[in-house]
Amino acid sequence: MAISDLLPTVNSPVAAASSSAQTPIVNKQSLASNFTTFLQLLTTQLKNQNPLDPLDTNQFTQQLVQFAQVEQQLKQNDQLATLVSLEKNAQSTTALAFVGQTVAVDGSTARLTNGRATWSFNAAKPASATFTIKSASGEAAFTGTFTVNPGSQNFVWDGRGNDGKMWASGDYTLTVSAKDPSGQPVAVSTEIEGVVDSVDLTQDPAVLSIAGKDYTLPKIKRIVRNGL
Repeated sequence: MAISDLLPTVNSPVAAASSSAQTPIVNKQSLASNFTTFLQLLTTQLKNQNPLDPLDTNQFTQQLVQFAQVEQQLKQNDQLATLVSLEKNAQSTTALAFVGQTVAVDGSTARLTNGRATWSFNAAKPASATFTIKSASGEAAFTGTFTVNPGSQNFVWDGRGNDGKMWASGDYTLTVSAKDPSGQPVAVSTEIEGVVDSVDLTQDPAVLSIAGKDYTLPKIKRIVRNGL
């Protein structure tokens, strides 16, 4: 068995990217193990070769090239691991910066506090929209039909139901059903605004807690200046 048989196939980053489905991924531990074994066998081979029949120059050169390739692969793996670690640290730093900030995220559940709950919505075109608000238990708290314009706008609820009853503070869900003047459905997306209470850095990616619910960084649409 040749020494080269102990070595894994080493692919360039470009080749690995283009044929990842066909080429098995060699992990760092496997490479390190084969690298050490190769070095030991090569050294032993050189010590015990027959002086009258030394190792063929071409074969020796090929083995040295394979030796260098494996060493390069190990260094690349270390560098990639460092880059991944730096990226995670950068994401954690970015997430921490959101603590205490008021942000807008995709969603339909907002918290009623001090007689006020706010949603943002975006209508594709002018329409007549029916807004329905339900409590966490699914009980209808408010229903109203309004004319809406295209674009982003806010819907603010004062916490009172259609019968004038003041609902308790808590989470409420808004659904919007809209139709244009011809009776065709109009798409309406909803967002909520809330303060980032905390960040869980043990999750990957980091998770932001907003009004008791968890969101990842890509869910954040925009940051809202406090007081607006």
